[in-house]
Amino acid sequence: MWGGRFAEGPSAIMREINASIPFDKALWRQDISASKAHVAMLAHCGIVSRDDARLIEGGLDRIAGEYEINGVPEDWDLEDIHMTTESRLAELIGAAAGRLHTARSRNDQVATDFKLWTRDAIDQVDAGLAALQRALVTRAAENADSIMPGFTHLQTAQPVTLGHHLMAYYEMIRRDRSRFHDARQRLNQNPLGSAALAGTGFPIDRDMTTQALGFDAPTRNSLDAVSDRDFALDYLQAAAQCALHLSRLAEEFIIWASQPFGFVRMPDTLSTGSSIMPQKKNPDAAELVRGHAGRIIGCLTSLMVSMKGLPLAYSKDMQDDKPPVFEAANLLGLSIAAMTGMVADTTFRTDKMRQAAEMGFATATDLADWLVREADIPFREAHHITGAAVKLAESKGVALEKLSLEELKAIDNRIDEGVYPALSVEASVAARSSLGGTAPEQVRIQVATAAAELGITV
Repeated sequence: MWGGRFAEGPSAIMREINASIPFDKALWRQDISASKAHVAMLAHCGIVSRDDARLIEGGLDRIAGEYEINGVPEDWDLEDIHMTTESRLAELIGAAAGRLHTARSRNDQVATDFKLWTRDAIDQVDAGLAALQRALVTRAAENADSIMPGFTHLQTAQPVTLGHHLMAYYEMIRRDRSRFHDARQRLNQNPLGSAALAGTGFPIDRDMTTQALGFDAPTRNSLDAVSDRDFALDYLQAAAQCALHLSRLAEEFIIWASQPFGFVRMPDTLSTGSSIMPQKKNPDAAELVRGHAGRIIGCLTSLMVSMKGLPLAYSKDMQDDKPPVFEAANLLGLSIAAMTGMVADTTFRTDKMRQAAEMGFATATDLADWLVREADIPFREAHHITGAAVKLAESKGVALEKLSLEELKAIDNRIDEGVYPALSVEASVAARSSLGGTAPEQVRIQVATAAAELGITV
C-alpha cells in the first residue's frame, strides 16, 4: 500500500500495533455496502466507467458471500477490513479494483462504516428494549393489585403495588430508548466524500451516496466528518445509562431472590448452582448484568479519554474507537436479553410481598394523613403523634393496626375508631390515587398508556 513512499516494510512490532483487522472485520457488511454506494456514484458522475463499476460491484458481492460463509480472513499486512476487501477485490477482478478508492480515503471510509454499524446497533438495542418493555407491562398488568413494601434507604417506607414498581422500570427504559433515538438522529449524516480531511477535487455527488446509504444529509465540514466520534460517544453514553437501569433492576431481583426476602423464585434458565452447596440457586445472570454495567461505563470512559486531546483531523489513536463500542454493544445486548427473560419468567411470591408490606409500619404515613384529614391536625404535629404510635407498636412487637383504640387515644385523644380502615395496606395503596401513584386504578392507567405506546394488548 505504501510502496511508492517507503523503501522498507514495517517492522514486526509496527505490523502488530498497526493492524486493526482482528476487530474491525466486524464492519465488513457496512464496508461492502458503502463501497457499492460509492462506486455506483462514481459511475453516475462519469469518474469511473460503468463497465468497471459493474466489475467492482460484482466482485464486492462475491466477497460478501465469501465473508458470510467463511468469515473475514486476518492478514495483518493488510491492516484493516478496508484493505482486506480491496486486496481480495484485486485478486478477483484485477486492476479495475484500484478504481474503487477514487475520491475517498480510509478516513471517510471508516467514519462511514462505523456510523452505519452504530446505527444498526442502535436499531438492535431499540428492538431489545421494546421487548423488555413488553415484558414489564405484561407483568405489571398481572400485578396491578399485588401489594408489596415500597422502600427508601432499603427500609420499609409505604405499601406500593408490584405493578407500580415494575412500571417504574418501564419509564426508565422509555427514557433509554429516547436517548438511543436521539443518538441515531444525530449520527445520521454521511461522511463519505470528505476524503482524507479536505474533501476531493473529483466532481462527486454526495447526495447520491447519502440516499443510497439511508443517511439524512451529507456532513457539512470535511475536517469534522473524518475526526468526529461523537456518534460513538453518544451510543456509549446511552448504553451506559441503560446499563445503569438494567443493573438496578438486576439488583432488585438479587435482593428479592435472597432467603430473607423470598419475594421471587428465579427461573432455572437464568440461575446456577454451587459446586459444593447443593441447596444453592444463585442469581448469576442478574449478577452478571450488574457487573456488565461497570464494564460498559468503562468502555465509555475509555473512548472519552482517547478522544480528549486529539487535534483535527484524523489521528491513529482513533483506531481504538471501535473495541469499546463493540464490547459495550455485546454486553448490553446480553444484559437486555437476560433481564427480559428474568422479568417474563420469574415467579413473583406476592404472598410474601404482602406479608412484608404488613410489617415495618408501612402505613404510618396513612395514620399521619388520617390525623390531618379527619382531626384537622397540622401535618408536623400529626407526624409527631404517629411517631409515638410507631414507637409503642414497636415496643409491643405488633403492627400499627393491632394497637387498641385505648392505646392510640392515650397518645392523642383525637384518634377514634375511624382510623382503623385507613391503616390497612389495601387502603394505603388505594389512597395513593394521584396521577402516577401506586393505586391499582392508577397502575392500570399507566399500563394502558404503555400498551398503547407499544402497540400491544394486555
